[in-house]
Amino acid sequence: MHSWKSNVLARPEPEHEPSAAPRHWPQLVFAREDAAGSDEQTEPLARILVVEDDFLVATEIEMALSDAGFDVAGVAAFADQAVELAQSQRPALVVMDVWLAGERDGIHAAVEIFRKLGIRCIFATAHYDQHSLERAGPAMPLGWLQKPYSMVSLVNAVRRALRELDP
Repeated sequence: MHSWKSNVLARPEPEHEPSAAPRHWPQLVFAREDAAGSDEQTEPLARILVVEDDFLVATEIEMALSDAGFDVAGVAAFADQAVELAQSQRPALVVMDVWLAGERDGIHAAVEIFRKLGIRCIFATAHYDQHSLERAGPAMPLGWLQKPYSMVSLVNAVRRALRELDP
């Protein structure tokens, strides 16, 4: 004998023939904190500019930052393009590769962006040496990520940098 009190979570026995279509049970759906319709106001997302000339790496960075809740202001592959995007989009922070396609490198772009707009960066590069550190000094970088790096370490570095910008 089956008692209805014995297992509240147990599914009832099917009331259909074995050849009939099975009954589909509802699936659990969880809403995110920032879901539409929420009464709570969330703070605006920090805008991040990505400067990386390797398309696959740039795409991975863009996806990781978006997944972490940041607003990616754009992706630039050239120094001049980075400066133009920074001027038009006014990001809170730039993730900057040192070696870029074209004549100017990421350090040139970072220094120009900082001098013109006051926007600081995190350098994400395989080219981390004393000479690069010295050249990058006028850009007041908030950090250096040495390639190869994980997307988790990138997101954490961005979060640390944003906390430093907004104490």
